[in-house]
Amino acid sequence: MSSPTKKRKRNGDSPQKTRSIESFFKGQATRPNPEHEPEVTDQTLSDEALARKLQAEWEQEENAQNSHLDGDQAVSAASEASTAPSALSIPVNTTPEAPVVPKKDTLSLQSSTGTEDTVALAVPFDQSPQTFDATKYATELRSRWASAGGDASYALLTRAFVLANATTSRIKIVDTLVNFLRVLIEGDPSSLLPAVWLATNSISPPYDELELGLGGSSISKAFKKIYGLDSQGLKALYDRHGDAGDVAFEAKKRQSFTLVRPKPLKIKGVYESLLKIAKSKGSGSQETKQRIVEKLLQDTRGAEESRYIVRTLVQNLRIGAVKTTMLIALARAFLYSPPEGAELTVRPQKKLASLKKDQLAEIYSNAEEIVKASYARHPNYNDLVPCLLEIGVTDELLIRCGLALHIPLRPMLGSITRDLSDMLTKLQGRDFSCEYKYDGQRAQVHCDEQGKVSIFSRHLELMTEKYPDLVSLVPQIRGEGVSSFILEGEVVAVDSETGDLQPFQTLSNRAKKNVEIGAITVNVCLFSFDLMYLNGEPLMDRPFRERRELLRSLFVAIPNRFTWVKSLDATSADSESVLEFFKGATDAKCEGIMVKVLDNTIKPSANQDEPASIAADLDAETPAPTVSEASSTKPSKEKPTRRKALLSTYEPDKRLESWLKVKKDYSTSSETLDLIPIAGWHGQGRKAKWWSPILLAVRNPESGALEAVTKCMSGFTDKFYQANKEKYAEGSPNVISRPAYVEYYGSPDVWFEPQEVWEMAFADITLSPTYTAAIGLVSEERGLSLRFPRFLKVREDKGIDEATSCDYLALLWKKQAEKAKVEGVEEELGWQED
Repeated sequence: MSSPTKKRKRNGDSPQKTRSIESFFKGQATRPNPEHEPEVTDQTLSDEALARKLQAEWEQEENAQNSHLDGDQAVSAASEASTAPSALSIPVNTTPEAPVVPKKDTLSLQSSTGTEDTVALAVPFDQSPQTFDATKYATELRSRWASAGGDASYALLTRAFVLANATTSRIKIVDTLVNFLRVLIEGDPSSLLPAVWLATNSISPPYDELELGLGGSSISKAFKKIYGLDSQGLKALYDRHGDAGDVAFEAKKRQSFTLVRPKPLKIKGVYESLLKIAKSKGSGSQETKQRIVEKLLQDTRGAEESRYIVRTLVQNLRIGAVKTTMLIALARAFLYSPPEGAELTVRPQKKLASLKKDQLAEIYSNAEEIVKASYARHPNYNDLVPCLLEIGVTDELLIRCGLALHIPLRPMLGSITRDLSDMLTKLQGRDFSCEYKYDGQRAQVHCDEQGKVSIFSRHLELMTEKYPDLVSLVPQIRGEGVSSFILEGEVVAVDSETGDLQPFQTLSNRAKKNVEIGAITVNVCLFSFDLMYLNGEPLMDRPFRERRELLRSLFVAIPNRFTWVKSLDATSADSESVLEFFKGATDAKCEGIMVKVLDNTIKPSANQDEPASIAADLDAETPAPTVSEASSTKPSKEKPTRRKALLSTYEPDKRLESWLKVKKDYSTSSETLDLIPIAGWHGQGRKAKWWSPILLAVRNPESGALEAVTKCMSGFTDKFYQANKEKYAEGSPNVISRPAYVEYYGSPDVWFEPQEVWEMAFADITLSPTYTAAIGLVSEERGLSLRFPRFLKVREDKGIDEATSCDYLALLWKKQAEKAKVEGVEEELGWQED
């Protein structure tokens, strides 16, 4: 699910009117003047305070009638109970001689302790799946759920969250999710789909555009009403913990009584509540959303449930599980547990437990690749999970839940190369195509037999409304005999008369929604480069040369509106022509070039200087792989001297060396990184009025944390400094308290709400005792940092979930170390030229 900030930016909306949870808490700094505080009435009291007041009044009446307390004592008891702080555990006074029994049909004060589902909260999900007895726990829990409607409790999901959050071990996190899913598969299959959505911190596929739309004020109002917090207490808790979920955890722990006994939350019920929030539109929608939020918090049983309900509402679970983790967990869970009554073939748990480690790893890998491949072609759990429940993890899944019109597939990605010579070395013996890498927006165009058109971004977001001019082109570009298709291309801003390419900034100025063709001022051209589906048949298993030929022969080019990417077919022997093509791309204001393998075969090179081991490995008879074979990432058993297979098939959601990108920035200096600005310090001297330096971070894709990597104060203009200071002005929603998800040992003057990605150049990567980026990947004690970082530009086309990962940073550091080692040996042996 896309972040609200990103969606507002994409849709061209005005700045968010609702304040973030962080900014709302920050704004509670001063306590209102008591003289101007509103009068305390039954309507303004919290649930607990009102409950205490009513309970005291009932006791006063009861005791007065029974003459156990005189009038003065009764009034005193009522006064004391009604003014007691709601967050404190103060028992209501009763006399030991005559216990008070509430009248029939009257409300009474309920203790909030002892309401938790102790059975669900004791399930050892973190055991190895080979020893975990899912059937035993599913049977026991199902009998408990039967008395409350039969649906799985939210407490069970909370238990999985708590255990996943308690470890940094990826293996433990996966095992926890696998065992949790197994209990649902065997105990309540109908709750599996909602649980998957909740565990992936989303409520719908990215192209469905559903979002909660909750502001910080909604959460804070619910805290005050349900937990009896005042503004000062709310701010104090947030300043101490830095996470809205942790605030809810502490507030719930302090709550000793409630007016209404919590009604156990169900996994289905929580998910349905989120859907109601997202679908609530129009007049009165904010009040509706507020009531749903308050009801969810009111019905939580225990502090941990409160924590994760709130983290779900603010869309930051922080359990260390990402999309890939869930797909792996689903694949493994269905290897062990079938749903009741389903005719699925699963291996007995004892047999799996008896396998050797490498044998089990192979079984896991095969299942995972099928599930991943299916999701990459059809990224919607609403379709994937029911298919798994019906047929399990089989090759049929790729057919039942595969490529479909108007459901975007996850795009194939290219690997980065340092320069042209590196690219030519990697593709020795291959025919490849060099293509201009245009500075635009990647688009996936779907068209069915009825002429319906859908256009999706590289992030799978629906942007059909943004490009009505492209939609109107489809009948003209669709050649004779083309009924349905899925093609991919780059949307670039152009001068409609000359065809000159415009920069991405020009394209970004185009309206994002409700675009009328007659009002368009920024004209675009779609430069198509691939065809993945034609007339009801997927083409992804066909070689790129064949897909490209179908695209160019069956579709009609329209000057300056629809055409093909400019390309050059070559081999590694054509270095001069490739270099000239690259210069032409940069002169035409392109980012560089994309290089793509044309065929699945490799052939002998005419270059006699190539290593003999390469020529010895040539295999001109390599057949096109099947979907499952093409998706396989199993470790190769080939000898180190053999070439790595480079497939020319279209591999959704994979970054392979079959596609290589060479950008002008890479060819003139070191690689660049996409980093997230997270904090800043007050500048010195001339920069005293701005933030300088600025702290940047990489993302940890497994834990969801942001890991600090460097400070930067180079490459910024005064105009940029000024705009940056205005954006991250103290007291604005973009400045937050210290976030718990950022890993950094220092104390900046201000923390930024993570929302941007900056492209950064640097000299090299070094080990650092100060920064936490990639710690544990290259050293147990030290992280990685950058020498001489320099700001290049804001990556407006990227969200923070696409920033450079700590894994990639570690990979670059290792490559750098290997290169330095080789150069050192060459220098020592005197191989360096004079």
